[in-house]
Amino acid sequence: MIKQRIERFINDKELFDINDKLVVALSGGADSVALLRILLSLGYDCVAAHCNFHLRGDESDRDEAFVRDLCTRVSVPLEVVHFQTVDYAKSNGLSIEMAARELRYSWFDNIRQKHGAAYIAVAHHKDDSVETFLLNLSRGTGINGLKGIMPKNGFIVRPLLEIDRDDILDYLSGIGQSYVTDSTNLENVYTRNKIRLDIIPLFKQINPSFCDSVSETASRLADVAAIYKSAILSSMERVMISSHSLSIEKLLNEVAPQAILFEWLSPFGFNASQIKDIERSLKSTSGKMFYSNNWTLLRDRDCLFLKEKVADESTYKLNVRTFNVDPDFIVPKCREKAYLDAGKLRGELNLRKWQSGDKFVPYGMKGFKKVRDYLRDRKFSLFEKENVMVVTSGSEIVWLVNERTDNRFCVDAETKIVIEVSVLSES
Repeated sequence: MIKQRIERFINDKELFDINDKLVVALSGGADSVALLRILLSLGYDCVAAHCNFHLRGDESDRDEAFVRDLCTRVSVPLEVVHFQTVDYAKSNGLSIEMAARELRYSWFDNIRQKHGAAYIAVAHHKDDSVETFLLNLSRGTGINGLKGIMPKNGFIVRPLLEIDRDDILDYLSGIGQSYVTDSTNLENVYTRNKIRLDIIPLFKQINPSFCDSVSETASRLADVAAIYKSAILSSMERVMISSHSLSIEKLLNEVAPQAILFEWLSPFGFNASQIKDIERSLKSTSGKMFYSNNWTLLRDRDCLFLKEKVADESTYKLNVRTFNVDPDFIVPKCREKAYLDAGKLRGELNLRKWQSGDKFVPYGMKGFKKVRDYLRDRKFSLFEKENVMVVTSGSEIVWLVNERTDNRFCVDAETKIVIEVSVLSES
Protein backbone atom coordinates (compact mmCIF):
# COMPACT_ATOMS: atom_id res chain seq x y z
CA MET A 1 0.00 0.00 0.00
CA ILE A 2 1.00 3.57 -0.64
CA LYS A 3 1.24 4.48 3.06
CA GLN A 4 3.71 1.69 3.73
CA ARG A 5 5.85 2.72 0.75
CA ILE A 6 5.97 6.31 1.96
CA GLU A 7 6.72 5.27 5.54
CA ARG A 8 9.59 3.09 4.31
CA PHE A 9 10.89 5.96 2.15
CA ILE A 10 10.79 8.35 5.13
CA ASN A 11 12.79 5.89 7.22
CA ASP A 12 15.25 4.89 4.48
CA LYS A 13 16.09 8.51 3.66
CA GLU A 14 15.98 9.55 7.33
CA LEU A 15 13.71 12.47 6.49
CA PHE A 16 12.32 12.94 10.00
CA ASP A 17 11.30 11.08 13.16
CA ILE A 18 7.83 10.11 14.34
CA ASN A 19 8.08 12.67 17.16
CA ASP A 20 8.94 15.56 14.84
CA LYS A 21 6.28 18.20 14.23
CA LEU A 22 5.84 19.02 10.54
CA VAL A 23 4.59 22.04 8.61
CA VAL A 24 2.73 20.71 5.56
CA ALA A 25 2.58 23.02 2.55
CA LEU A 26 -1.09 22.67 1.61
CA SER A 27 -2.25 24.17 -1.67
CA GLY A 28 -5.49 22.17 -1.86
CA GLY A 29 -4.34 20.23 -4.94
CA ALA A 30 -4.28 16.45 -5.06
CA ASP A 31 -0.60 16.11 -4.17
CA SER A 32 -0.60 18.27 -1.04
CA VAL A 33 -3.95 16.93 0.17
CA ALA A 34 -2.65 13.37 -0.15
CA LEU A 35 0.54 14.34 1.68
CA LEU A 36 -1.39 15.76 4.62
CA ARG A 37 -3.80 12.81 4.85
CA ILE A 38 -1.00 10.23 4.64
CA LEU A 39 1.18 11.93 7.26
CA LEU A 40 -1.79 12.20 9.62
CA SER A 41 -2.66 8.53 9.09
CA LEU A 42 0.95 7.60 9.93
CA GLY A 43 0.67 9.44 13.24
CA TYR A 44 2.64 12.62 12.54
CA ASP A 45 1.84 15.92 14.27
CA CYS A 46 1.12 18.39 11.46
CA VAL A 47 0.44 22.07 10.97
CA ALA A 48 -0.91 23.09 7.57
CA ALA A 49 0.28 26.24 5.78
CA HIS A 50 -1.56 27.73 2.81
CA CYS A 51 -0.48 30.60 0.55
CA ASN A 52 -3.03 32.67 -1.35
CA PHE A 53 -0.98 34.31 -4.11
CA HIS A 54 -3.97 36.11 -5.68
CA LEU A 55 -2.89 35.03 -9.15
CA ARG A 56 -6.01 33.16 -10.35
CA GLY A 57 -8.90 35.36 -9.22
CA ASP A 58 -11.82 33.38 -7.79
CA GLU A 59 -9.84 30.13 -8.04
CA SER A 60 -7.33 31.39 -5.46
CA ASP A 61 -10.15 32.16 -3.01
CA ARG A 62 -11.82 28.81 -3.80
CA ASP A 63 -8.58 27.00 -2.93
CA GLU A 64 -8.29 28.84 0.38
CA ALA A 65 -11.90 28.02 1.31
CA PHE A 66 -11.33 24.34 0.47
CA VAL A 67 -8.18 24.19 2.61
CA ARG A 68 -9.91 25.85 5.56
CA ASP A 69 -12.77 23.33 5.38
CA LEU A 70 -10.40 20.35 5.04
CA CYS A 71 -8.30 21.35 8.04
CA THR A 72 -11.40 21.86 10.14
CA ARG A 73 -12.64 18.37 9.23
CA VAL A 74 -9.33 16.64 10.00
CA SER A 75 -8.61 18.83 13.06
CA VAL A 76 -5.30 20.25 11.82
CA PRO A 77 -4.13 23.77 12.77
CA LEU A 78 -3.97 26.00 9.69
CA GLU A 79 -1.92 29.08 8.90
CA VAL A 80 -2.93 31.22 5.89
CA VAL A 81 -1.10 34.11 4.28
CA HIS A 82 -2.09 36.48 1.45
CA PHE A 83 0.59 37.66 -0.96
CA GLN A 84 0.46 40.44 -3.54
CA THR A 85 2.67 38.35 -5.78
CA VAL A 86 2.57 40.51 -8.92
CA ASP A 87 3.63 43.63 -7.01
CA TYR A 88 6.45 41.72 -5.28
CA ALA A 89 7.69 40.31 -8.59
CA LYS A 90 7.77 43.77 -10.21
CA SER A 91 9.49 45.49 -7.30
CA ASN A 92 12.18 42.77 -7.09
CA GLY A 93 12.69 42.15 -10.80
CA LEU A 94 11.53 38.52 -10.59
CA SER A 95 9.33 36.27 -12.66
CA ILE A 96 5.95 35.46 -11.13
CA GLU A 97 7.08 31.87 -10.56
CA MET A 98 10.29 32.90 -8.77
CA ALA A 99 8.48 35.55 -6.74
CA ALA A 100 5.92 33.01 -5.53
CA ARG A 101 8.67 30.53 -4.67
CA GLU A 102 10.66 33.12 -2.73
CA LEU A 103 7.60 34.34 -0.83
CA ARG A 104 6.27 30.92 0.13
CA TYR A 105 9.49 29.32 1.31
CA SER A 106 10.41 32.33 3.44
CA TRP A 107 6.96 32.28 5.03
CA PHE A 108 6.95 28.50 5.48
CA ASP A 109 10.14 28.80 7.51
CA ASN A 110 8.59 31.51 9.68
CA ILE A 111 5.68 29.17 10.38
CA ARG A 112 8.08 26.33 11.12
CA GLN A 113 9.81 28.44 13.76
CA LYS A 114 6.54 29.79 15.16
CA HIS A 115 5.21 26.28 15.83
CA GLY A 116 8.53 24.71 16.83
CA ALA A 117 8.29 22.32 13.90
CA ALA A 118 11.30 20.31 12.74
CA TYR A 119 10.66 20.34 8.98
CA ILE A 120 8.52 21.68 6.15
CA ALA A 121 6.94 18.85 4.13
CA VAL A 122 6.17 19.59 0.48
CA ALA A 123 4.32 17.35 -1.96
CA HIS A 124 6.76 16.88 -4.85
CA HIS A 125 6.40 13.37 -6.23
CA LYS A 126 8.18 11.14 -8.77
CA ASP A 127 6.59 12.82 -11.81
CA ASP A 128 7.73 16.25 -10.56
CA SER A 129 11.27 14.94 -10.24
CA VAL A 130 11.19 13.54 -13.78
CA GLU A 131 9.89 16.90 -15.08
CA THR A 132 12.74 18.69 -13.32
CA PHE A 133 15.25 16.24 -14.82
CA LEU A 134 13.94 16.86 -18.34
CA LEU A 135 13.62 20.62 -17.84
CA ASN A 136 17.23 20.90 -16.69
CA LEU A 137 18.40 18.61 -19.48
CA SER A 138 16.63 20.77 -22.09
CA ARG A 139 18.30 23.92 -20.77
CA GLY A 140 21.75 22.39 -20.37
CA THR A 141 23.08 21.55 -16.93
CA GLY A 142 25.85 19.96 -14.91
CA ILE A 143 25.53 16.69 -13.07
CA ASN A 144 23.73 18.33 -10.14
CA GLY A 145 20.89 19.32 -12.44
CA LEU A 146 20.33 15.70 -13.40
CA LYS A 147 19.76 14.42 -9.88
CA GLY A 148 16.08 15.30 -10.04
CA ILE A 149 14.53 16.64 -6.84
CA MET A 150 16.30 15.66 -3.64
CA PRO A 151 14.32 14.10 -0.76
CA LYS A 152 15.80 16.47 1.81
CA ASN A 153 17.27 19.94 1.51
CA GLY A 154 17.84 21.73 4.80
CA PHE A 155 14.45 22.04 6.49
CA ILE A 156 12.56 20.99 3.35
CA VAL A 157 11.50 17.32 3.10
CA ARG A 158 9.68 15.53 0.29
CA PRO A 159 8.10 12.25 1.50
CA LEU A 160 6.25 11.50 -1.79
CA LEU A 161 9.22 11.29 -4.15
CA GLU A 162 8.95 7.52 -4.72
CA ILE A 163 5.30 7.56 -5.76
CA ASP A 164 3.78 8.96 -8.94
CA ARG A 165 0.71 11.01 -9.73
CA ASP A 166 -1.44 7.94 -10.50
CA ASP A 167 -0.62 6.48 -7.07
CA ILE A 168 -1.73 9.74 -5.45
CA LEU A 169 -5.04 9.89 -7.35
CA ASP A 170 -5.76 6.24 -6.57
CA TYR A 171 -5.12 6.87 -2.87
CA LEU A 172 -7.45 9.90 -2.73
CA SER A 173 -10.15 8.01 -4.61
CA GLY A 174 -9.81 5.09 -2.21
CA ILE A 175 -10.45 7.24 0.86
CA GLY A 176 -13.09 9.40 -0.82
CA GLN A 177 -11.06 12.59 -0.46
CA SER A 178 -11.75 15.48 -2.81
CA TYR A 179 -9.24 18.13 -3.92
CA VAL A 180 -9.09 21.24 -6.08
CA THR A 181 -7.49 21.55 -9.51
CA ASP A 182 -5.37 24.48 -10.63
CA SER A 183 -6.65 25.26 -14.13
CA THR A 184 -3.26 26.61 -15.21
CA ASN A 185 -1.81 23.10 -14.79
CA LEU A 186 -3.91 22.01 -17.76
CA GLU A 187 -2.51 24.68 -20.10
CA ASN A 188 0.58 23.78 -22.11
CA VAL A 189 1.70 27.40 -22.46
CA TYR A 190 4.23 26.94 -19.64
CA THR A 191 7.47 24.99 -20.20
CA ARG A 192 6.95 22.60 -17.29
CA ASN A 193 3.37 21.97 -18.39
CA LYS A 194 4.56 21.22 -21.95
CA ILE A 195 6.86 18.56 -20.52
CA ARG A 196 4.08 17.11 -18.36
CA LEU A 197 1.28 17.22 -20.92
CA ASP A 198 3.09 16.70 -24.23
CA ILE A 199 6.62 15.30 -23.88
CA ILE A 200 6.32 12.69 -21.12
CA PRO A 201 3.26 11.01 -22.74
CA LEU A 202 5.30 10.64 -25.96
CA PHE A 203 8.14 8.95 -24.08
CA LYS A 204 5.62 6.67 -22.38
CA GLN A 205 4.52 5.46 -25.80
CA ILE A 206 8.11 4.25 -26.30
CA ASN A 207 8.56 3.01 -22.74
CA PRO A 208 5.51 2.74 -20.44
CA SER A 209 7.91 2.73 -17.49
CA PHE A 210 9.63 5.91 -18.66
CA CYS A 211 9.18 7.84 -15.39
CA ASP A 212 10.47 4.90 -13.36
CA SER A 213 13.50 4.64 -15.66
CA VAL A 214 14.31 8.34 -15.42
CA SER A 215 13.80 8.31 -11.66
CA GLU A 216 16.20 5.38 -11.31
CA THR A 217 18.76 7.11 -13.54
CA ALA A 218 18.47 10.30 -11.50
CA SER A 219 19.00 8.30 -8.32
CA ARG A 220 22.20 6.75 -9.72
CA LEU A 221 23.37 10.17 -10.85
CA ALA A 222 22.84 11.49 -7.33
CA ASP A 223 25.38 8.90 -6.15
CA VAL A 224 27.71 9.87 -9.00
CA ALA A 225 27.30 13.53 -8.04
CA ALA A 226 28.42 12.73 -4.49
CA ILE A 227 31.59 11.10 -5.84
CA TYR A 228 32.08 14.01 -8.27
CA LYS A 229 31.72 16.54 -5.45
CA SER A 230 34.34 14.74 -3.37
CA ALA A 231 36.75 14.62 -6.31
CA ILE A 232 36.20 18.29 -7.14
CA LEU A 233 36.85 19.34 -3.54
CA SER A 234 40.11 17.37 -3.56
CA SER A 235 41.16 19.00 -6.84
CA MET A 236 40.30 22.46 -5.60
CA GLU A 237 42.40 21.93 -2.49
CA ARG A 238 45.35 21.25 -4.81
CA VAL A 239 44.86 24.20 -7.16
CA MET A 240 43.45 26.98 -4.97
CA ILE A 241 45.79 29.62 -3.59
CA SER A 242 42.94 31.31 -1.73
CA SER A 243 39.16 31.34 -2.07
CA HIS A 244 39.55 33.99 -4.78
CA SER A 245 42.67 32.81 -6.62
CA LEU A 246 44.13 29.65 -8.12
CA SER A 247 47.29 28.41 -9.79
CA ILE A 248 46.94 27.94 -13.56
CA GLU A 249 49.84 25.48 -13.70
CA LYS A 250 48.29 23.26 -11.05
CA LEU A 251 44.85 23.57 -12.63
CA LEU A 252 46.15 22.36 -16.00
CA ASN A 253 47.66 19.30 -14.32
CA GLU A 254 44.20 18.18 -13.14
CA VAL A 255 42.09 15.66 -15.06
CA ALA A 256 39.19 18.05 -15.75
CA PRO A 257 40.23 21.74 -15.53
CA GLN A 258 36.95 23.00 -16.99
CA ALA A 259 34.90 21.14 -14.37
CA ILE A 260 36.98 22.72 -11.60
CA LEU A 261 36.56 26.16 -13.15
CA PHE A 262 32.79 25.60 -13.44
CA GLU A 263 32.39 24.61 -9.80
CA TRP A 264 34.58 27.52 -8.65
CA LEU A 265 33.19 30.27 -10.86
CA SER A 266 29.51 29.46 -11.46
CA PRO A 267 28.51 30.54 -7.91
CA PHE A 268 30.03 33.94 -8.77
CA GLY A 269 27.74 34.34 -11.78
CA PHE A 270 29.98 33.15 -14.63
CA ASN A 271 28.09 31.05 -17.18
CA ALA A 272 29.21 27.91 -19.01
CA SER A 273 30.11 29.80 -22.20
CA GLN A 274 32.31 32.24 -20.29
CA ILE A 275 34.01 29.40 -18.45
CA LYS A 276 34.90 27.75 -21.76
CA ASP A 277 36.46 31.05 -22.87
CA ILE A 278 38.34 31.30 -19.58
CA GLU A 279 39.78 27.82 -20.05
CA ARG A 280 40.91 28.72 -23.58
CA SER A 281 42.64 31.83 -22.22
CA LEU A 282 44.85 29.83 -19.86
CA LYS A 283 47.42 29.23 -22.58
CA SER A 284 47.29 32.75 -24.05
CA THR A 285 48.87 36.01 -22.93
CA SER A 286 48.40 37.42 -19.45
CA GLY A 287 46.09 40.27 -18.54
CA LYS A 288 42.73 39.13 -19.94
CA MET A 289 39.64 39.89 -17.86
CA PHE A 290 36.19 38.30 -17.72
CA TYR A 291 33.09 39.77 -16.09
CA SER A 292 29.94 38.54 -14.37
CA ASN A 293 27.36 40.90 -12.90
CA ASN A 294 29.23 41.39 -9.64
CA TRP A 295 32.71 39.91 -10.15
CA THR A 296 35.78 40.35 -12.32
CA LEU A 297 38.12 37.45 -13.13
CA LEU A 298 41.69 38.33 -14.09
CA ARG A 299 44.17 36.03 -15.79
CA ASP A 300 47.48 37.45 -14.50
CA ARG A 301 50.67 35.54 -15.34
CA ASP A 302 50.35 32.11 -13.73
CA CYS A 303 47.24 32.77 -11.63
CA LEU A 304 43.53 33.51 -11.88
CA PHE A 305 42.20 36.17 -9.52
CA LEU A 306 38.61 37.04 -8.58
CA LYS A 307 37.62 40.49 -7.42
CA GLU A 308 34.18 41.71 -6.39
CA LYS A 309 32.85 44.80 -8.12
CA VAL A 310 32.29 47.18 -5.24
CA ALA A 311 32.51 50.94 -5.17
CA ASP A 312 35.69 51.87 -3.30
CA GLU A 313 34.49 54.45 -0.80
CA SER A 314 37.67 54.26 1.29
CA THR A 315 39.65 57.43 1.80
CA TYR A 316 43.17 57.56 3.16
CA LYS A 317 45.26 60.15 4.94
CA LEU A 318 48.86 60.51 5.98
CA ASN A 319 49.78 60.13 9.61
CA VAL A 320 53.02 62.04 10.27
CA ARG A 321 55.14 62.15 13.40
CA THR A 322 58.40 64.13 13.77
CA PHE A 323 61.11 63.48 16.36
CA ASN A 324 64.80 64.14 17.04
CA VAL A 325 67.29 61.26 16.95
CA ASP A 326 70.84 60.51 18.00
CA PRO A 327 73.49 59.24 15.50
CA ASP A 328 72.99 55.68 16.78
CA PHE A 329 69.25 55.66 15.94
CA ILE A 330 68.23 52.38 14.27
CA VAL A 331 65.34 52.49 11.79
CA PRO A 332 62.62 50.01 12.84
CA LYS A 333 61.90 47.26 10.30
CA CYS A 334 58.25 47.84 9.46
CA ARG A 335 56.73 47.93 5.96
CA GLU A 336 53.69 49.83 7.21
CA LYS A 337 55.79 52.84 8.21
CA ALA A 338 58.42 54.92 6.46
CA TYR A 339 61.25 56.71 8.30
CA LEU A 340 62.58 59.69 6.37
CA ASP A 341 65.31 62.28 6.95
CA ALA A 342 63.44 65.57 7.39
CA GLY A 343 66.45 67.53 6.15
CA LYS A 344 66.39 65.78 2.76
CA LEU A 345 62.73 66.39 1.95
CA ARG A 346 61.88 68.88 -0.80
CA GLY A 347 58.44 70.03 0.12
CA GLU A 348 55.13 69.05 1.71
CA LEU A 349 54.27 65.38 1.91
CA ASN A 350 51.34 64.23 -0.23
CA LEU A 351 49.61 60.89 -0.82
CA ARG A 352 48.32 59.67 -4.20
CA LYS A 353 47.84 56.57 -6.37
CA TRP A 354 50.90 55.64 -8.41
CA GLN A 355 50.92 56.69 -12.05
CA SER A 356 52.46 55.46 -15.27
CA GLY A 357 55.93 56.94 -15.56
CA ASP A 358 56.53 57.15 -11.79
CA LYS A 359 60.06 56.22 -10.73
CA PHE A 360 62.04 56.15 -7.51
CA VAL A 361 65.32 54.85 -6.07
CA PRO A 362 64.36 51.80 -3.96
CA TYR A 363 66.10 51.70 -0.58
CA GLY A 364 69.46 49.95 -0.88
CA MET A 365 69.84 50.77 -4.58
CA LYS A 366 71.60 53.62 -6.38
CA GLY A 367 69.71 53.97 -9.64
CA PHE A 368 66.14 54.81 -10.53
CA LYS A 369 63.55 52.11 -11.09
CA LYS A 370 60.12 52.56 -12.59
CA VAL A 371 57.32 51.80 -10.14
CA ARG A 372 55.71 49.67 -12.85
CA ASP A 373 58.84 47.51 -13.12
CA TYR A 374 59.19 47.27 -9.35
CA LEU A 375 55.60 46.02 -8.99
CA ARG A 376 56.13 43.57 -11.85
CA ASP A 377 59.26 42.18 -10.21
CA ARG A 378 57.35 41.86 -6.95
CA LYS A 379 54.70 39.89 -8.93
CA PHE A 380 51.82 42.23 -8.07
CA SER A 381 48.63 41.31 -9.91
CA LEU A 382 46.71 43.96 -11.86
CA PHE A 383 44.16 44.00 -9.04
CA GLU A 384 46.88 44.64 -6.46
CA LYS A 385 48.50 47.32 -8.61
CA GLU A 386 45.23 49.27 -8.64
CA ASN A 387 45.57 49.95 -4.92
CA VAL A 388 49.25 50.92 -4.73
CA MET A 389 49.93 54.45 -3.44
CA VAL A 390 52.98 56.65 -3.16
CA VAL A 391 54.00 59.48 -0.83
CA THR A 392 55.67 62.42 -2.54
CA SER A 393 57.73 65.38 -1.41
CA GLY A 394 57.53 68.03 -4.06
CA SER A 395 57.70 66.12 -7.34
CA GLU A 396 59.74 63.22 -5.92
CA ILE A 397 58.48 59.89 -4.59
CA VAL A 398 59.80 59.32 -1.07
CA TRP A 399 57.87 56.12 -0.25
CA LEU A 400 56.14 53.39 -2.20
CA VAL A 401 53.53 52.80 0.51
CA ASN A 402 54.00 49.61 2.52
CA GLU A 403 56.83 48.56 0.20
CA ARG A 404 60.06 50.59 0.01
CA THR A 405 61.31 54.07 0.87
CA ASP A 406 63.36 56.04 -1.62
CA ASN A 407 67.08 55.69 -0.92
CA ARG A 408 67.62 59.44 -1.46
CA PHE A 409 65.53 60.31 1.59
CA CYS A 410 66.57 57.53 3.96
CA VAL A 411 67.82 58.01 7.52
CA ASP A 412 71.62 57.89 7.94
CA ALA A 413 74.25 58.75 10.54
CA GLU A 414 73.93 62.47 9.74
CA THR A 415 70.17 62.58 10.32
CA LYS A 416 69.03 64.90 13.12
CA ILE A 417 65.26 64.89 12.64
CA VAL A 418 63.20 61.88 11.52
CA ILE A 419 59.73 61.95 10.03
CA GLU A 420 57.69 58.78 10.59
CA VAL A 421 54.96 58.34 7.97
CA SER A 422 52.10 55.86 7.82
CA VAL A 423 48.80 55.71 5.90
CA LEU A 424 45.47 55.46 7.72
CA SER A 425 42.13 54.48 6.24
CA GLU A 426 39.15 56.74 6.93
CA SER A 427 36.53 54.39 5.44
